[in-house]
Amino acid sequence: MDKDLERALALSLQESKANASSSRAISISDSEDDDDDRFQSELLQAIQASKTESSRATTQSVHNPEPPSQGARSTPAASFLSERAQMEKERLERLKRVRGQDADDGGHISPLAKRQHIPSEMHANGRANTASTSSSSVPSSSSASSRSASTAINNIPTSEQLFWNGELRPTANKHCQPRQDGKSTFRLTEVLGSKSDISFAIIASYSTSVSWIYEFFEPSTPVIIVTQPHQSGQPTIRNIFPNWVMTVPFLRNGRGCQHMKFMLIFYKTGRLRVVISTANLCDYDWRDIENAVWLQDLPPRSAPIPHNPKALDDFPSIMQNVLHAVNVRPALANMLANGHPNLPIQTISDLRMKWDWSKVKVKLVPSIAGKHEGWPNVISTGHTRLMKAVRDMGLRTGKGKAAKDLVVESQGSSIGTYSTQWINEFYWSARGESAEDWLDEPKSKRAKLSWPPVKIVFPSLKTVRDSVLGEPGGGTMFCRTNQWEASKFPRELFHDSNSAGGRVLMHTKMIIATYRPKKSIFESSSQSKGKGKAKELSDSETEPESDDIEIQNDPIGWAYVGSHNFTPSAWGTLSGSAFNPVLNVVNYELGIIFPLYDAKDVERVSCFKRPAKKYVSEQDRPWIQEESQILRQSQLT
Repeated sequence: MDKDLERALALSLQESKANASSSRAISISDSEDDDDDRFQSELLQAIQASKTESSRATTQSVHNPEPPSQGARSTPAASFLSERAQMEKERLERLKRVRGQDADDGGHISPLAKRQHIPSEMHANGRANTASTSSSSVPSSSSASSRSASTAINNIPTSEQLFWNGELRPTANKHCQPRQDGKSTFRLTEVLGSKSDISFAIIASYSTSVSWIYEFFEPSTPVIIVTQPHQSGQPTIRNIFPNWVMTVPFLRNGRGCQHMKFMLIFYKTGRLRVVISTANLCDYDWRDIENAVWLQDLPPRSAPIPHNPKALDDFPSIMQNVLHAVNVRPALANMLANGHPNLPIQTISDLRMKWDWSKVKVKLVPSIAGKHEGWPNVISTGHTRLMKAVRDMGLRTGKGKAAKDLVVESQGSSIGTYSTQWINEFYWSARGESAEDWLDEPKSKRAKLSWPPVKIVFPSLKTVRDSVLGEPGGGTMFCRTNQWEASKFPRELFHDSNSAGGRVLMHTKMIIATYRPKKSIFESSSQSKGKGKAKELSDSETEPESDDIEIQNDPIGWAYVGSHNFTPSAWGTLSGSAFNPVLNVVNYELGIIFPLYDAKDVERVSCFKRPAKKYVSEQDRPWIQEESQILRQSQLT
């Protein structure tokens, strides 16, 4: 009998008692049970009943993974399913009791309206769970029962919760707890779970404190860590601790960054947790500045599916390509040959074959450093991969008079060297439109384009000074004087970055892209023209219209979260022709993209206060490290 199952049974019995009385709070503490003898007796009966049921030929599974075959019962997948099936059954029964109506196999209530808001999980249509605690989004016959269900979930420690449908949250920050916006958060300990439950991990980060992250794992747990290459840019692997292998990918001429932040956490029960983050693996990123984490738990398949070399564009296939690109394959081979022959994956292709990815609805968007030539290669990476993902979600804006207007707001921690050609290039991909439309146009013509409706969200000097840590806390925000003062720099696109959680600086990389309502034919439709002039964006223009009687459920845009800053190095630069395009990418980056369905979705997802305040010309200035004497002095002490 697994300890997880015993704990789940105990929680189930306790919550059943608590829900019987509206005057008593739900608790998971044994010390708060009034009748301990009876509780222990019922617990033993439940455990025995579970053992009996586990011995039968059950095919019940968590969120409908493929049922185990007769020969698979002794496999990790079969063990996982038999343990989790009972937990899931009891969880659904608890939800039925507290909500007073039938729940489906995902623990959701059937919607009462076509237009919904973000629930507490990732819906099948791809909506993101942002764990907002400010309101309930699941229709219920009684607000009291809804509150009881919410209490039942919230009383389970986050480190013990499983997120089968995905979860997006900001990271916890010691300077703003609780958050001003009421959103739930993730701590690193909650992302990883109990260290004794982990059987293997693959983790990646740009800036890494190896001695710090080592403490979050048992010394005996095998770990592969992907980090920034040395100046030579050559791919290497080496043992850094017992059971730890460090690997670095190739960088042309040593230029660029391994900037991805991800984790693949394999648990002894057979479960896999996939994590895409904006945080580096160092204490500062998880304590003093704000980041974001998306994660999802995956059950193992009852039996591996055959390898499919034609599967190239789904989440696990892209993830496998990422692992190959950042040099995980030789590190895995080294670990298998040196004391760890029974790792949960024996080859990288096991990732797709052995785990059930059917509940993953977000799209994965990588940037792979290097030169990519030809359309099949170009659309697999960088901003052209973003374009492909937008198209796959059915969110392309279209072209011509019928095209939807899209406003892009990009929050980041590092500023690039911009040109009107590149920002329009990125914007075209953000619309889901192919570069075939413009690649054959002369560069001189593209250089005369006006700035598209893009907001670059970056903290001003005033915002940094007003933050909890002040100027000494601005060491992870990057903009250079020569960038800002360049004659053709898009200063008019800059908007201030203020966290919705409090007075902390954000290392979060996020894009909010929303359709802007078209103007009436009776309104003025003048647009600014000429090189270097931006289309005027009032704050109200970027806010999608809200109509209480609207019943359609089409997305109003999309959001991106990941490691990409809004820079050519991260997203790539296109050249070549429409027939044979070439994309040059400097960095390794990784993030996710998903649809936004209404204004409340936007509010819950956005890490920054909206509408973002536009910089006042000749008054506001971005935070620039080299101009801060206070920061230099703090770095010397």
